[in-house]
Amino acid sequence: METKSNLYRKEKYYGLLFILPPVLGFIIFGLFPTLYSVYSSFTDMDGLGQMNFIGLDNYKELWSDELFHKSMFNTLFMMIGIPIGLILALLLALGLNRGIWGTTAFRVIYYIPVISSLAAISILWQWAYNGDYGLVNQFLALFGIEGPNWLADKNTVKPAIMLMAIWKGLGYTMLLYLAAIQSVPKDYYEAAELDGANGWQAFWNITWPMVRPVTFFLVVTNIIGGSQIFTEINIMTSTGGPEYSSASVVFYIWQKAFGNFQMGYASAMSVVLGLFIFIVTLIQFRLDKSSQND
Repeated sequence: METKSNLYRKEKYYGLLFILPPVLGFIIFGLFPTLYSVYSSFTDMDGLGQMNFIGLDNYKELWSDELFHKSMFNTLFMMIGIPIGLILALLLALGLNRGIWGTTAFRVIYYIPVISSLAAISILWQWAYNGDYGLVNQFLALFGIEGPNWLADKNTVKPAIMLMAIWKGLGYTMLLYLAAIQSVPKDYYEAAELDGANGWQAFWNITWPMVRPVTFFLVVTNIIGGSQIFTEINIMTSTGGPEYSSASVVFYIWQKAFGNFQMGYASAMSVVLGLFIFIVTLIQFRLDKSSQND
C-alpha cells in the first residue's frame, strides 16, 4: 500500500508532466525568439552570414529614421478606429438585446467577417475601394458624389483601411458586449424602473459598469492587435501606400527584414514596438485599477 508521501510525489510528477508541453512551447516559440530578437537588435544581422555586435547603432539610426516615425504615426492614426468600433459594437449589442425579430440572423451576418479569411476580405475591400469601378464610389455616385481613388490617395488611404478593420472586428466585439449585457440580472433594471430611472440613467448606472470589464479586455486586445496590423496593408497597399502613408510599423519591419535583409535593424524596431505595447498595456491596467478603486 502506497504511503501518502508516495502518492503526493506521483501526483506532483504527473502534474509536472501535464504542464511540460505548454512550458516547452512557451520557451521554444516565445521566450527564446524574444531573447534572440533582443540580442539581434544589437547586431548587424542580415540572415545570410555572420552577425557582428554593433551596440546601440540600430537604435540610434531609428531615432533619425523618417520612415519609422511615419509608420509609427500611421499605426497610431489607424488606432482611432478602436473607440469607434467599440461604440458601434455596443450600440448594436444594445439593439440586438431587445429581442426583436431576426436577431439570430443579424448575429450571424455580423459575425461572418470575423471568421472569414483576412486575405480574402482585404482583396474584397481593395476591389470595393477601386477608384474606377469600386462599389464604394458607385454607391456615392447615386448621390452625385464623385469618390476618390481611396487607396491611391494619401489623404484617404488610412481612413479606408481603418474602416475595413472596424467592419472586420465589429461582429466579435458586438457578441462579447451582447453576452455581457445579457448577463446583467433583470432585477437591477426593474429596481431602477421603480426608482423612476429613464433609459439613459439605467444604461449609465447599470449596463455600463457591468460591461466595463469587457470594454477593458477589448481595449487592451485591440491595442495589441492594432499595433501589429500587417496583412491588410500588405495586400491593399503592397508598397506602403502613396508616400508611405499607409505603412504600419510591422509592415516596415517586414520590409527591412525580408526585403532589405536588415534583420538586426528590424529586430531593433520590434523591440521598440514590443516596449510600446507593454507600456500602453500597463497604463491600461493602471487606469482600470484606479477606476475600480474610485
